[in-house]
Amino acid sequence: MKNLSSTNRLDFNYTTQNSRVETIYASNNDSRRESSVNSSAELIERCYRQIFFHSMTYDRDLFLESQFKSGSIETRDFIRGLLLSDRFYRGYVACNNNDRLVEQVIGRVLGRPIYSIRERLAWSILIADRGFTYFVDTVLESNEYMGRFGYDDVPRQVNRILPGKAIGEIPIYQRLPRYGDSWRDRLIQDNMMMSIKAFNVANRPRTSVDDLIYNEPKGRALIIWRISLSVGIISSVIIILSIFNAMFNS
Repeated sequence: MKNLSSTNRLDFNYTTQNSRVETIYASNNDSRRESSVNSSAELIERCYRQIFFHSMTYDRDLFLESQFKSGSIETRDFIRGLLLSDRFYRGYVACNNNDRLVEQVIGRVLGRPIYSIRERLAWSILIADRGFTYFVDTVLESNEYMGRFGYDDVPRQVNRILPGKAIGEIPIYQRLPRYGDSWRDRLIQDNMMMSIKAFNVANRPRTSVDDLIYNEPKGRALIIWRISLSVGIISSVIIILSIFNAMFNS
């Protein structure tokens, strides 16, 4: 069998049938060397949104941010830290196979979809052979990344001209969900997520009988409910005492 290690991994062509246009985002001049403390905070927010789609407190790495603000690391190093973070591992690496993981990383880091099945296979083999960390380093050190974003620019989507459309491809977050059907089915099986059917059943319109069972009565209905409950409890106690009395007196 032919050796498919990282030193002899499959080649793929960096070509596409459609020409490429500039990104839909406004600014392309995000040089880290020209940024102040305030713009560094803005770049950090953009990095989080590019990798995680949002910038929640739960996702933040304060140590990594302090290194970036102090100038100890460049934007490319900050992106690398986010990709190798525990948050990215739990949110993307752990719940995707190698093929989907390649699409997720290439879309976020290089700003484009994969060129072909052959490219997906080549990167997937690299992950299986050398690990996810080596894959991330290879992508960030590639000529494509360095030529497009370099050390200082935040990765962004490279749009494609689509026939009949004024703008290019939709963002990676909308085109490719965070996890696939297999992981979703596993979450449902482990009771960590509701299926669509279960959700529809739980949220179906309630009938009058359901309201009587699940909703707390109010006003006069509440008084009647309390009286009925009290009568039922007292009746149950009397019946139980009668049964015990009959047992011991027989």
